[in-house]
Amino acid sequence: MTTQLLLAGSGGQGLLFAGKFLAFAAMIEGKEVSWFPSYGPEARGGTSNCSVVFSDEPIGSPIVAQPDVLIAMNLPSYRKYMPCVRPGGILIYDDSMVSEACPRGDIRVASLPATQTAYDEELKGLANMILIGRMLKETGLVAPETIELAMEKCIPASKAAMLTLNLQAIALGSAG
Repeated sequence: MTTQLLLAGSGGQGLLFAGKFLAFAAMIEGKEVSWFPSYGPEARGGTSNCSVVFSDEPIGSPIVAQPDVLIAMNLPSYRKYMPCVRPGGILIYDDSMVSEACPRGDIRVASLPATQTAYDEELKGLANMILIGRMLKETGLVAPETIELAMEKCIPASKAAMLTLNLQAIALGSAG
């Protein structure tokens, strides 16, 4: 089984980190994985997306043209990639940043106010992980016991305090 994910938004929203977390989780579970970041020249505020492919067999290409799962963190990404989600796929988006309802009836849609929730819960900058939590709830792609192990691999020792905050954000997203 192969699952193709696309995480899209602006630079600085933590999409590359979120994709890296998912890639580590897949590796911990013994899956084949590819992680392919793409971002504009701007350090923050430019376009950014990250393709992650999970598979039980070798992956032929890291390019995701028709994702099974799309996480959209801003309106331009939502508008650009929502039409690309394969029929039967899942769209998860931050309705703090995207006010448009999805016109498609052939995909599953989950929206939540991730940016506003992160702000309200004093988890500024962790809207990405709130959306990852929702994606994990919707898909079951990663076993719950893998989440903390993967997060420990992703967070450098110099930022160890972020482990608990990231796990809290994932829990918020999966509870909604």
